[in-house]
Amino acid sequence: MPISKIGTKALVDCSVAAVDIADNSITAAKLAGSITNAKLANSSVTINSTSVSLGASANINALDWQSVITADGSTGTTGVAGRGYFINTTSAAHTFTLPVSATRGDTIALKDYAGTFATFNLTIARNGHNIQGVANNSLISTNRASVVLVYVDVTRGWEFTTESNVAVLVPTFISATGGTVTTSGDFKIHTFTGDGSFVVATIGNPSGGPNTADYLVIAGGGAGGDGGTTESGGGGGAGGYRESSGNTGPYTASPLATPTGITLTAQTYPITVGAGGGPNASSPSGGNTLGVQGSSSTFSTITSAGGGAGSSGGATAPAAGSGGSGGGGNGRLNPSGASGNTPPVAPPQGNNGGAGQPAPADYSGGGGGGAEGTGGGASAPNSAGAGGAGTTSSINGTPTARSGGGGGGRRGNAPNPAPATAGGGAGGTGNGTPGGNGTANTGGGAGGTGGPNTCGGTGGKGIVIIRYKFQ
Repeated sequence: MPISKIGTKALVDCSVAAVDIADNSITAAKLAGSITNAKLANSSVTINSTSVSLGASANINALDWQSVITADGSTGTTGVAGRGYFINTTSAAHTFTLPVSATRGDTIALKDYAGTFATFNLTIARNGHNIQGVANNSLISTNRASVVLVYVDVTRGWEFTTESNVAVLVPTFISATGGTVTTSGDFKIHTFTGDGSFVVATIGNPSGGPNTADYLVIAGGGAGGDGGTTESGGGGGAGGYRESSGNTGPYTASPLATPTGITLTAQTYPITVGAGGGPNASSPSGGNTLGVQGSSSTFSTITSAGGGAGSSGGATAPAAGSGGSGGGGNGRLNPSGASGNTPPVAPPQGNNGGAGQPAPADYSGGGGGGAEGTGGGASAPNSAGAGGAGTTSSINGTPTARSGGGGGGRRGNAPNPAPATAGGGAGGTGNGTPGGNGTANTGGGAGGTGGPNTCGGTGGKGIVIIRYKFQ
């Protein structure tokens, strides 16, 4: 090192020339306490919006909690993974929609801000993912509830890993007894061929459910018209047909079905299955007294009216009877068919009966109305009216035609061209053949008869079918 002298004192040059330091030659121990955090380019880190200086400590929340959401009952909130949400339902219910895309470990927390979830519920909309392994939304309906949801996989979807004051998370479904029970996929079907009780023990929730059942309610078919000394009777009208569909999975319903099912509660529902109408006991074959209308069938708020009786062929016989579907007119004094959809409901439960063909042309009866078609009119020569068309539904898993009208009776001995349809009875002929009976548990109208002094048939008994999701 160079030494210089100034005056009498010698000075030493202590500067150090630049040198290369070999890699890995400086250990952590040699640096301890030698570099302050302030001299680093980044002296802090940020976690979930919280800045923490190097060397400092802080409590870091696992979730980024958002401002309070005030539910308005109409617009929902779409969540973002990694966030927590306070939801205020003091004035209206709220729907919280989970993210459309999710990966394992995504986390969302929800908290009842004001303790009002029992009054105005929180619905957690699944947005295409399962919630706890079930493809249903969840409903939170207890005050002060809070949940933490973590996404697992496509099978389980979002799982509740933390639950507080939560009563409705486990999926529940309708469970019930009564009638003959069968299954079709995830749906149970209760078939009542006679009076009984449909007993609902438990109902579903938004995690399971739903609580809406589809139904088929068919009343008893009307009696066929009796024959007079030479005349013919009209066909009986089909029992009223009422059906709902679209609430319990895919099946082929009739064109008459409404989308409005029955919302069930835990109670006992009396079931009435209407009987078919038969000849009037006071005049079973004379033809001067109208036969018996079919009886109504009922389930909950749904009532189907019995089919109207076909007009009898006696000299003083009354006109055909109205009902779910109307009876056909006779071949003598009262050829007009009667009205269907009586009393009126929407969609219509049936159709009008057909007109008879009186003397001197034919003496043939009109067909009874059916669920999907008006009864056929009689025409000369020797042609009675066919029963109105019934309709087909697969509510019980099998396509079945029901509620067809009864065929009109005809005078003469030639084969009757008024065939049975969808459970309706065939019309009789003037050689003493009585009208055919409607098929049991289809609500088919009975066939009318020709003379002399023979009876019309008895209408088919009705049926009630109830279908709901059970798993």
